[in-house]
Amino acid sequence: MTNRALFLRPASLADLNALVALEKACFAAIDAFQRPALRRLLLSSNTVIVAEDRSGPSPDLIGESIILFRATSRIARVYSICVAPAASGRGVARALLEASMANARERGCDRLRLEVRKSNIKAIGLYESMGFATIAIKRGYYGDGESALQMECPIAITAGVPA
Repeated sequence: MTNRALFLRPASLADLNALVALEKACFAAIDAFQRPALRRLLLSSNTVIVAEDRSGPSPDLIGESIILFRATSRIARVYSICVAPAASGRGVARALLEASMANARERGCDRLRLEVRKSNIKAIGLYESMGFATIAIKRGYYGDGESALQMECPIAITAGVPA
């Protein structure tokens, strides 16, 4: 897949089945979003961005980023980011995170926050390379008892890169 074949766009209800399948491919059952929760997110004022691989005869949904917003906060939260295992290592997660930052800036946020499993070294490395820093450890955060790193990145509201 070339960078030209990667296309990011807002998700729609038409993507629901593909999003459910992607969640199952990326996460353990305890962590994956179920259909009703994904449907609510798609219908809410939050943002779901999908990544498509358009190198073949029909587009394949290969990634997602779910960003939550609160009206009273300038901190946006990356609630979920995942890339299909077959598309791993191709820059899809970085592109989704960059799009999430841009979306948060457009909505007036000045920081992006997320949680990541302490064992997810690959994701932690990506987040750190993009300006995220650990601000807290949430012990026993996940359903299986694993702790999470809470990470945050300042995002310049007017600039196109992290502050």
